[in-house]
Amino acid sequence: MKIEPRVSGVAEATVLHCDGRPVATYAHRADHTRIPAGLSPRPYLHPVRTLGGVTVTELRPADHAHHLGVSMAVPDISGTTFPGVNFWGGRTYVRDRGPMELENHGTQEHTGWLLRDPDGCVQELSWERRGRELLRERRTISAGALSADAWVLDFTSALTNVSGEDLSVGSPATNGRPGAGYGGFFWRAPRQEADGPAPDVFTGDATGEEAVHGRTADWLVLAGRDWSLLFCGGNAETRADPWFVRTTGYPGVGSSLAWERRMPLPEGGSTARRVVTVVVDGRLDRPGAAALARKAVTA
Repeated sequence: MKIEPRVSGVAEATVLHCDGRPVATYAHRADHTRIPAGLSPRPYLHPVRTLGGVTVTELRPADHAHHLGVSMAVPDISGTTFPGVNFWGGRTYVRDRGPMELENHGTQEHTGWLLRDPDGCVQELSWERRGRELLRERRTISAGALSADAWVLDFTSALTNVSGEDLSVGSPATNGRPGAGYGGFFWRAPRQEADGPAPDVFTGDATGEEAVHGRTADWLVLAGRDWSLLFCGGNAETRADPWFVRTTGYPGVGSSLAWERRMPLPEGGSTARRVVTVVVDGRLDRPGAAALARKAVTA
């Protein structure tokens, strides 16, 4: 992989290459000029493309302006001093009241590189609310070829509680909205044509949004007309997290940190998640996905 810095508008970005072809742009600094505070400014990957050049991410779509390509986004980080900080963007789900516009958004700020060379990048980030650092993140992103029509985006996030108090991670589901356990790694995929079908989704033993949403699986495929995304849990903690899946309302896949109950993150404690995504030209079937998943996670 070759990493090449560039300036995109006013936001510095990093272009990732695979086999000499640009496959992803990483806006590694929160772009406060283009991303309003209410969208929880944070680094994101967009566009992400197949080796054949098909774009498989969407940025600030009309239906959910806070969806920023591929990002690490959590809707509820709570402690005694700062209850319910929104690092997801948009409205906050309040128990017994529903979604509400609140001034409770945090930001993820780039603080430095630990590694930035042809093999990948390791970044340090500060998760902040009004200048108070709640979490410190070490993020590792790398890209590598897997086959003639597939490449791998390896995304690892290690979060440490540096707030000085015990925290917990929540979601709309833990706050009373059934089935809305989103928060963590999230990939917003592009819509199909206006009159086209929704993308297909399947795991090793289940097919369709209703069958895979909220369930664990070692891997999951979201397949559009001419592209496929194969999401794999890269460590035991990630494989134990349920998948958050949408296909009909909008196409998106995430790995949930807090599906049914809040995840405690005590003072000084850490948690790490790794999602390995295979970006494929064409549509995968179940046997092909299983073979690529085995190859991707052990690569």
